[in-house]
Amino acid sequence: QSERLDLYHKYAQELIDKGYADYFYYKKDNAGKKRDYSQKENVEVITQEGILEHVKPSSIKQMIEMKDWVVKMKIPKDMMIKVYDQIRGEIVFASSQVTEQVLLKSDGFPTYHLAVVVDDHLMEISHVVRAEEWLSSFPKHKLLYDYFGWEMPPFFHTATLRNPDKSKLSKRHGHTNVIWYKENGYLPEAILNYLALLGWSHPEEKEIFSLDEFIQLFDLKDIRPVAPIFDLQKLTWMNQQYIQNMDADKLVVKILEFYPDMHLDEAKVRQLIPLLKTRMETLKDFEALTGFFFSVPEVKPRSDIEKEVVIDLRALFNDLKNWTEEGVLLSFKEVLKKHSLRMPVLYYLFTGNEKGLPLPQSLVLLGKDEVVRLLTAL
Repeated sequence: QSERLDLYHKYAQELIDKGYADYFYYKKDNAGKKRDYSQKENVEVITQEGILEHVKPSSIKQMIEMKDWVVKMKIPKDMMIKVYDQIRGEIVFASSQVTEQVLLKSDGFPTYHLAVVVDDHLMEISHVVRAEEWLSSFPKHKLLYDYFGWEMPPFFHTATLRNPDKSKLSKRHGHTNVIWYKENGYLPEAILNYLALLGWSHPEEKEIFSLDEFIQLFDLKDIRPVAPIFDLQKLTWMNQQYIQNMDADKLVVKILEFYPDMHLDEAKVRQLIPLLKTRMETLKDFEALTGFFFSVPEVKPRSDIEKEVVIDLRALFNDLKNWTEEGVLLSFKEVLKKHSLRMPVLYYLFTGNEKGLPLPQSLVLLGKDEVVRLLTAL
């Protein structure tokens, strides 16, 4: 903005010359203090010398030199200001409820209200899309466009994202930083798909669709005014759908990129994909589900019975000639029946968790020698 001050001064002066704005006294010492700029009554202003101040600046340059003056826009009296929002339709504001907005501060810098109108016009902005918090400023901006004699682009005030409890989405409630989603293994395409559905619906009521399909179908006029709920559970479900439907080769690349420091064996990751695809909600789940494939879990039997289970399994696996899912599963059933136990015990002994990928298939992929070695180390 500092490089465009002359430009903003030019347009502020134009408004003053047309009678749509004027200089108003406001001591710079009060900067930063709350002030009701809508105050309409005439107030005598006393200088430090005790002399009535009636002399207004004659130019913006002089205003800046005098330090205690600002430029404010004028608001017509007893007028109904009609604005049209492309999402909500016509909205009417009583001019008595619209404040005389400061356009130039005492240091000569513009406020947002003057700068955004001037910049949007000069850059030939075709559509203005902004949050619903700016609706209260809409009549001010409408007046400024009218004062300048400029055509106003269509405005779209989108609803604010809400948490499931209807509170406003913020750093205190929910994750608003996109980096968090990246670090927790959410796919960009899933996030874009989910965000597209916040305030908009697919004509065929589809929930999963590509970005190209969204671009072809989306129209700003179809945005809904109702505040959408940002539901992390729904996003997680959608992320899972993208993982399940992703090409195996692409998913391998995604996993390798997500875990650069693990130096994963690509061939081993590729072997695991058929087991993983239906069980991963995010890329971050990969490590928890497959950790025992890449490092020895820190697990020890928690009871004498579990020690006996380890001994029995090791003996059965050593004698198992055909290392197949069926053979491993039969060994499991024999041990579980003998000790009156259930599968979570076996999951714990091999992975450190009480659930995970299908254990028979996982052990077949891991290999008989490695499995026996793990049991021996317990």
